[in-house]
Amino acid sequence: MDTDLILVLGLVFAVLSIPSMISAYSDDRSIRASAIVMLLSLGAMAYAIVTHPGGYTFDQIPEVFFGVVARFMP
Repeated sequence: MDTDLILVLGLVFAVLSIPSMISAYSDDRSIRASAIVMLLSLGAMAYAIVTHPGGYTFDQIPEVFFGVVARFMP
C-alpha cells in the first residue's frame, strides 16, 4: 500500500468518526469505538506523512486525495 492511499484512508476515517463521536455523546453512550477509530486514523496519517519522501504539505493534500480517488474510478 502506498503512502498516498494510507493518507487518504486516514483522512476519510477521521472525518467519518467525528459525527459518530458526536452522536454517541449526545445519546449518552460510550465514544470508545469512535475514539479508537480516530486514533487509528491519526496513526495512519502520521505514518503516511513520516514515511513519504519529503512528507506532505497542506497544499498537496487535495491533489493527493483526488489522485487516489481517480485511481479507483473506472
